[in-house]
Amino acid sequence: MTATLFRNGLVFDGHVDEAVPGLEVLVVDGRIEAVEQAPIKEANAQVIDLGGRTLLPGLIDAHVHVFAISLAASKNETVPLTQMTARAVPRIKAMLDRGFTTVRDTGGGDVGIRDAVAQGFIPGPRLFVGGPGISQTGGHGDHRRRTDDRYDIDRNANAFMFVHRIADGVEQMRRVARDELRKGADHIKVMACGGVGSPSDPLETIQFTRDEIAAAVQEARRHGKYVCAHTYTSEAVRHSVEAGVRTVEHANFIDHETAKLVASLDAFVVPTLVCYEVTAEHGVKLGLSPVVMDKLAMVNKAGIAMLDICAGAGTRMGFGTDLMGEMEYAQSYEFTIRGRAQNPADILRSATTVNAEIIQQTGKLGVIRPGALADVIVCEGNPLKDITLLSKPEETLRLIMQGGRLHRNDLGFAA
Repeated sequence: MTATLFRNGLVFDGHVDEAVPGLEVLVVDGRIEAVEQAPIKEANAQVIDLGGRTLLPGLIDAHVHVFAISLAASKNETVPLTQMTARAVPRIKAMLDRGFTTVRDTGGGDVGIRDAVAQGFIPGPRLFVGGPGISQTGGHGDHRRRTDDRYDIDRNANAFMFVHRIADGVEQMRRVARDELRKGADHIKVMACGGVGSPSDPLETIQFTRDEIAAAVQEARRHGKYVCAHTYTSEAVRHSVEAGVRTVEHANFIDHETAKLVASLDAFVVPTLVCYEVTAEHGVKLGLSPVVMDKLAMVNKAGIAMLDICAGAGTRMGFGTDLMGEMEYAQSYEFTIRGRAQNPADILRSATTVNAEIIQQTGKLGVIRPGALADVIVCEGNPLKDITLLSKPEETLRLIMQGGRLHRNDLGFAA
């Protein structure tokens, strides 16, 4: 038996509005065994004195792309998959170093990289993956040049198709979804509207028919899983959730009525604001086209208003970042951006208990309660008073534990 006892700090359990003083947390064999106000007696436990710092659940990022090694998609097209994997490894480790003990990959991450992390070959957050995102021809995900006339592109195994697959029609959608579920995907991703990084689809275009999306939903549900959808406009969000999509990503242009619809259907919005702000700052230098930069400006401007709209409609919001290539360093800055419109407790719940529900791990992840996996972090100061503390993880995170294993411990053990 291995046991660790945390004491003498504040505890945010993933639910409360304020970090609670005086609680002690006992971890035994990778799980949280007890959370008590009274002193916990465990003779065999190694004691970590928090010294007044804050103990929180390990953070969850519900929208990452571990294989997006370059910001400009064109730079990824000719990269061999072995090199792409090698370059993804430090990206993954850096996420864990920031306190993200779990992430959901929404386009590209496959069961191979997920299982490599789980088996200890690569240090990194616990991964939930969907395989390639599914795009219609000419949709967000079809990055072919206009001179590329290949029709059956889904059968061409290259780096492009490692991140996206093409499906047109109900039966193709059903086949591709079934194939990714066969491989062990944790969810299915569909591209339901135009996007910033794709060259041939305006942001406002609606992609896939209702029946096409519903086919993916049906197949995912048969496996006890779900579909997430790339969306920006209210029309795209409605188009998706009315077909059974469970999480809509981005949703920058959502209106109040649509946000209420999302809430009524027990679905989620996953904002990803940091990607627009930092990409707009560096995009030209890193090779983004004028078309992409114009679309980026549009979604960036709408982001903060979307938070207020969703909060006012009672829509549950997850926490995502969607950072590509060189921008991945800014992952934790999402906390600062969200802090412009939300209170710290709501932001932290988004990155813990709400995201745990999104990835179908309620009670297991994103929470400090008995029975949960022992994913915890220790922050210098109290992020429920100052959420920007989590935007500086290299300065403020003193301990990171994943599944009971210490990835970082600057506090040592009490004598």
